[in-house]
Amino acid sequence: MLGAPMINLGRCALLARAPFTEYSIRAVDLVRQATVIDMLGLLTLNYRKLSAWAAQPAVFTDADFVRLQKSGITVFHPAVGFVKGDIHAQTLRDIRAWNSFIAVHVAQFQRINRIADFRAAKANRKIGILIGQQNSAHFRTVDDIDRFYSLGQRVSQLTYRGTMIGGGSSDTSDSGLSAYGSQVVERMNAVGMAVDISHCGDRTTLDAIESSRKPVLVTHSNCRALVPGSLRCKTDEAIRRLAAKGGVMGFTMVRSFVRASGRVTIEHVLDHVDHLVKVAGVEHAGIGSDVDLDGRDMLLKPERRFDLDDIDYGRKIYDLTEGLVRRGYSNRNIELILGGNFERALAAAWSV
Repeated sequence: MLGAPMINLGRCALLARAPFTEYSIRAVDLVRQATVIDMLGLLTLNYRKLSAWAAQPAVFTDADFVRLQKSGITVFHPAVGFVKGDIHAQTLRDIRAWNSFIAVHVAQFQRINRIADFRAAKANRKIGILIGQQNSAHFRTVDDIDRFYSLGQRVSQLTYRGTMIGGGSSDTSDSGLSAYGSQVVERMNAVGMAVDISHCGDRTTLDAIESSRKPVLVTHSNCRALVPGSLRCKTDEAIRRLAAKGGVMGFTMVRSFVRASGRVTIEHVLDHVDHLVKVAGVEHAGIGSDVDLDGRDMLLKPERRFDLDDIDYGRKIYDLTEGLVRRGYSNRNIELILGGNFERALAAAWSV
């Protein structure tokens, strides 16, 4: 009887609900000690719920907060991409809503304005919100970059689809970064706003890396070498050039960007990590899951699946960390992937 608890020595069941999943003590400790940054981390994909939180921040409950906290994620970058209508006005409303939400829940949330805020959020057991956008069409002139920076925006994806800045990955053609796009990158570098190229077309991707004098981010993408048909995934050439400038790519857990067909599991996400590490080095790998704690299929119920197989997205950080342990990554390298790399790159991008 006394020996029975020793059977699972070194492992523990996480979260007080079924089904119980066992993780190694090492993996759990790594997540709990690390400043985990999800560079496309969504509090919820239920936009009706999100709108309610924005309109009436008090609707957000302690139970909602505890669930986010149990995910292991320290900082969420919940960026959206407005592509129709008055993008400037929509972006203003989005950022102001986040600022109002954080102000009401200041005991639980912290806006990430500077590098010191990452550690402060972790130390104070708060959830960090890093304000960004998945489109830069709200920059009608370069002076708008300064205005949105003053409102708290710290990351901006250059294009979602083709704009006067450059081409998107879904465009039929990509003429590259425009002259205005180069001015946007220059001003973003000057004010300390990080350049994100996740949805950029191939030529715009390379042009933006070349144009920027600071590290450029791919907040949420994967390796095209493993998903050859996906133009949303980045080529090895782009990954190498990104790394040469000190940039970081966050791996997404959206099914079609992980594997083209068949079963798609966390193991296939780990294959992307291994590939990038081989191509560019572990210092350029991060997380950009592009999903909330429930997954897309539960909410959208589409004909085409978006979620991985055999995953509870509420525990995705623990699953990823356990996989990195299983594949032989050192504690230090796992900490870099969980957030240290993005923290380093953002420190360089935000310097003025």
